[in-house]
Amino acid sequence: MEFKSILLRHVKMELLNPFTTSVGTEADKDFILVEVKSKSGLSGWAESVSIMEPIYNEETVQTNWHIMSDHLIPILFEADIRHPDDVSEAFRKIRGNFNAKAALEGAVWDLYARENGISLAKALGGVKDRIEVGVSVGIQESEASMLKQIEGYIKEGYKRIKVKIKPGWDVHILKAIRTQFPDIQLMADANCAYTLKDVEHLKKLEEFNLTMIEQPLDHDDIIDHAKLQSQLEIPICLDESIHTFEDARKAIELESCKIINLKIGRVGGLTESRKIHDLCEANNIPMWCGGMLEAGIGRAHNIAITALSNFTIPGDTAPSSHYWKQDIIDPEVSMEDGYIIIPEEAGIGFEPNRSKIEEVTLYSKNFFNQ
Repeated sequence: MEFKSILLRHVKMELLNPFTTSVGTEADKDFILVEVKSKSGLSGWAESVSIMEPIYNEETVQTNWHIMSDHLIPILFEADIRHPDDVSEAFRKIRGNFNAKAALEGAVWDLYARENGISLAKALGGVKDRIEVGVSVGIQESEASMLKQIEGYIKEGYKRIKVKIKPGWDVHILKAIRTQFPDIQLMADANCAYTLKDVEHLKKLEEFNLTMIEQPLDHDDIIDHAKLQSQLEIPICLDESIHTFEDARKAIELESCKIINLKIGRVGGLTESRKIHDLCEANNIPMWCGGMLEAGIGRAHNIAITALSNFTIPGDTAPSSHYWKQDIIDPEVSMEDGYIIIPEEAGIGFEPNRSKIEEVTLYSKNFFNQ
């Protein structure tokens, strides 16, 4: 693969509704849009999922820009990249910075699929023609507001409801949801809001027939999650703790979880995502694809990876209209009866709308391969 240039854009888009978790509220989304241009004239696209503050992980939009500009792009131009898998190997000498790595690698994957005339899903080994869609509900101002939102999502056809919880917003809200909606697939996402001292409190959640509780303990923990899982009937799902194949392997061996949420940006890209997928499948650990409030291009990558066989739980892949007044792709991601059709077109299957992208771009920089 021969790269002509790489264009980075700092983009800012306003969310339709503010989204609140135990770590904060987002009303809009800053992110970096990556366009890798080949000498053949085609472009591959991806998004960095980092936000402006280091509250999900240590990366931010600003650190991603620096790492991509000063370290990863020069490496990519110098490396002999014959397949997208070669990108993660070339980046190996740079520690961490998984969001930044994933954005560049994802754009190369899209470019590779376009050059070979196949969908990104098929390039990754996807086997599905459609995926089930779940939705994430942030912490609300009131119980009534939460129940009203969930009722609307059920009517829209979502196959799984995930609600954000934290101390003081957990037992009573889950009880209210379960009372009104006894049969829905329901999960709780704690975003690291609890400790091992809360074991007895977390056991109170067992009566609500939860599909899982996601990341109840520290963001970098595997050991204490194993202790907690041994005392809980609810399956623990790990999110923030899983950055690499090795993290997943250790978590499985220690029985720290029974489910893994995969986020492409969190694990450094699609190549590592496939490795983790295959490991989980071999060990009967079901998976689902988490969301980071991606715009259409990042969402397209999530749809493609979810086409792999072991993504058996509906992911946070809600359609464009759930997040944005206007997305930056054509057509926008749409859902019917709780399903999204996997695109068959080459690459991500959605065309970036350059005029819409320009409207939301704060600044950009082009890097040329000398």
